[in-house]
Amino acid sequence: MPFARLASATTPTCHIGLGLAAVGRPGYINLGREQDLPADRSVDALRKRTHELLDAAYAQGVRYFDAARSYGRSEEFLADWLRARPEVDDVVVGSKWGYTYTADWTTDAEKHEVKDHGLATFERQRAETEALLGDRLDLYQIHSVTPDSPALTDKELHAQLAEAAARGITIGFSTSGPAQADAIRAALAVTVEGEPLFRTVQSTYNALETSAAPALAEAHEAGLTVIVKEGMANGRLAEPHAPDALKVVAARTGLGCDAVALALILRQPWAGVVLSGAATATQLASNLHAAVVDLDDGQLAHLATLVEDPRAYWEHRADLPWH
Repeated sequence: MPFARLASATTPTCHIGLGLAAVGRPGYINLGREQDLPADRSVDALRKRTHELLDAAYAQGVRYFDAARSYGRSEEFLADWLRARPEVDDVVVGSKWGYTYTADWTTDAEKHEVKDHGLATFERQRAETEALLGDRLDLYQIHSVTPDSPALTDKELHAQLAEAAARGITIGFSTSGPAQADAIRAALAVTVEGEPLFRTVQSTYNALETSAAPALAEAHEAGLTVIVKEGMANGRLAEPHAPDALKVVAARTGLGCDAVALALILRQPWAGVVLSGAATATQLASNLHAAVVDLDDGQLAHLATLVEDPRAYWEHRADLPWH
């Protein structure tokens, strides 16, 4: 399935993808992680959990899977799953480069990942990704572009990315931080030989952090597929941590806070694919109910009261502990 077709798929759950950040490594910043993952967080245990989630997602219509070099062994786990299921030929596989995983399979490392958007890092990580995913990779994204990223101005890097695009890989970027909109607009201006370099953008957008919306609408209008990450705000919008306003709306719909939070994103006209970051099959099933949530004007107004100042949101996120 070509990547661009995901956003126009007729199956509702095709608009929801599965991100592997929470299960590709033993430590992450999601709230409730102690309950979500088994006490045994060995490589084999998380490989098994990842495969269970991929099986459940595929069976329920999910067709986009998102990994990254810095998500521990997420690419490896995904590659193993794909090799074991040769009949699965209708999924879209995305990954990211730009962060190196440095926690050595621990939860208490001083640094869990190191960012570098230089050409040498791209060349090294591209080779690592290719060794694992080979021709199953459809989308390769620069991980966490900010307005000061050298990836926005490095012409040699742009040329290398354009060569990858010419070989059939879709090139995209993800963003983070309070200046996501600035990063998106800067990336939209990047061209190689007069042609736009990027075909996808993956950004944080949720009931608490909505600041990127205008720029994401511009990206959609320019023809990029928009992927939304962190729709659950790293667990802040899921039970039991969800704010009262979200709990009130969820009670009225009869579904979970997570489904309502993701439904709010799915209704945005520019949202192509919304990622679930589920760590359990139960969470995934609940997330997928987002496709059938119908929010009325009163409920939307209630949810609008949750929006935070972007800087306050990202400062809060930076303070979340690795579990």
